[in-house]
Amino acid sequence: MADQDKPLLIKRYASRRLYNTETSDYVTLEDIAGFIREGREVQIVDLKTGDDLTRQYLLQIIAEHESRGENVLPVNVLNDLVRSYMVPGGGVMPQFLQTSFDMLRESQSKMMENMSAMNPMSKMPGFEAMKAQQEAFLKAMTGGFGAGGWTGGAAEEAKSESSGEDLDDIKKQLAALQEKLSKMK
Repeated sequence: MADQDKPLLIKRYASRRLYNTETSDYVTLEDIAGFIREGREVQIVDLKTGDDLTRQYLLQIIAEHESRGENVLPVNVLNDLVRSYMVPGGGVMPQFLQTSFDMLRESQSKMMENMSAMNPMSKMPGFEAMKAQQEAFLKAMTGGFGAGGWTGGAAEEAKSESSGEDLDDIKKQLAALQEKLSKMK
């Protein structure tokens, strides 16, 4: 099994094709975005020169998502990013963005822990299903920036068979909870 702690090495050939060194097959930008959503770090290098092209490809992934109408970055933030490139030394923007995303991940993680620890409903049957729904909702509302990184492809994950089965289980458990609550009234 692959070591999840070290970055997944992707090599770019002269033909501009991207090659996954772990699975020995070619990948697309969307495949790379999927690896990142799953929490995997990637490193993309040019096979001939050895140059690190990771930033270039990550920016290209973001640009493609933005162009498809998946707008995560407001125009004023994009303007600020462009301005930060005009400041000698890059200004404070990179450090600010890194700190902001770190805080977002940490607060999201703490909120989930607190919901479990302080909620008297956590001992109720079906609570885990409700918790999973809340986590999915929170990921959707925060643009997919979870503890494992970008997860904005939740729609793709939902297409798999196991996700469909899990969704059916969650629906059944939710219906059972609603029935129990209506009997309590």
